[in-house]
Amino acid sequence: MTVPKVTPIAKPPRAARKETLAEPASVAGELMMGELAQLLGYALKRAQLRVFEDFLQCVAPVQLTPAQFSVLLLLDNNPGRNQTEIAATLGILRPNFVAMLDALESRGLCQRTRSPNDRRSHILMLTDHGRATLMRAKKLVATRHEARLSELLGEDNRVALLAMLAKIAREF
Repeated sequence: MTVPKVTPIAKPPRAARKETLAEPASVAGELMMGELAQLLGYALKRAQLRVFEDFLQCVAPVQLTPAQFSVLLLLDNNPGRNQTEIAATLGILRPNFVAMLDALESRGLCQRTRSPNDRRSHILMLTDHGRATLMRAKKLVATRHEARLSELLGEDNRVALLAMLAKIAREF
């Protein structure tokens, strides 16, 4: 039994296709953002995505996310604090924080030990490997990521932006 040969139907040129909801004919190029472009929350989120993308590229050699970098910084500056304090300071939910600690611990960057004062609590410490990784990451962040942001904004705007973001985080 022979199977008949089926000739594929060619798609019509883009201009000849019917418009769809995802592809309105009235929009050529970029979408019209309307009031979305004026919403601070949206602008902050878009900026955060771009900043995180740049951060990840800059610290690719040490394979740290912004959250992991933040945890290592806090552990370096606050040795022996418990995981609840670190998670709360960074605003990371407990289940997410436990998973992150598992990943950091499996890479040998930090270690958890039972608190001598509260057996339900774990004390966190950077390992020597964690300190070395953090030092390398800090250098990459300072010389690439933060330097690029500072060049883009200028020092006065950088300081002003930090103050405005701190105000939102503190008072909103």
